[in-house]
Amino acid sequence: MTAKPVAIVTGVGPGTGAAISRRFAEGGYRVAMLARNGERLAALQNEIPDSRGYICDVTDEAQIEAVLAKITRELGSPEVLVHNAVGGAFGNFLDIDPKVLNYNFQVNTMGLLHLARRLAPAMIEAGRGAIIVTGNTSAQRGKASFAGFAPSKAAQRILAEAIAREVGPKGVHVAYIIIDAVIDVAWTRKMRPDAPDDFFIKPAAIADEIWHVAHQDRSAWSFNVEIRPFGETW
Repeated sequence: MTAKPVAIVTGVGPGTGAAISRRFAEGGYRVAMLARNGERLAALQNEIPDSRGYICDVTDEAQIEAVLAKITRELGSPEVLVHNAVGGAFGNFLDIDPKVLNYNFQVNTMGLLHLARRLAPAMIEAGRGAIIVTGNTSAQRGKASFAGFAPSKAAQRILAEAIAREVGPKGVHVAYIIIDAVIDVAWTRKMRPDAPDDFFIKPAAIADEIWHVAHQDRSAWSFNVEIRPFGETW
């Protein structure tokens, strides 16, 4: 029997990360779920078949190295990475603590760099694989109150593009998913209690699009992918 392929999902929380993990498990993958919250990972591991939780802070290169080595030993060499972990904060450039921007850069950009450096060589050797990064419109514009966040997402998108141009011709698909929407999770519902259901983007719908992009025919690969609710102004 052919072993199931392995997918890694970072930043696995109750919303998008869990939905991505669930979608890949349903699609026949063994899913390694990375997050800092061990209790949440244990609950999701019990809920999602063929999943396993790994506590990991993606700002820590040594932790990344150790966890990826463990995943490879326990599950096999990953064919898909979805970098969904995100560091974010609101505030203008005069008010934010510069350490906040630096931390977000470590999560969003350096985390991607460390993960890709560790995983891409095996994908290149196999001649296949996918690295998918979840982003948002902050990767394309710098609004006044996003000085602690947008620069790190813009750098993340450019890094992803640089990786894509390097490994794409070697058979590894890299794509950047811009989520132009408010994601439908408990805390955003509390922030927007009067918003209709159509205002939000569903985590399961995000996961479906990530699944689609990760499995595109190599004759028609996407890099920049934008998704938003039908009524979103853009």
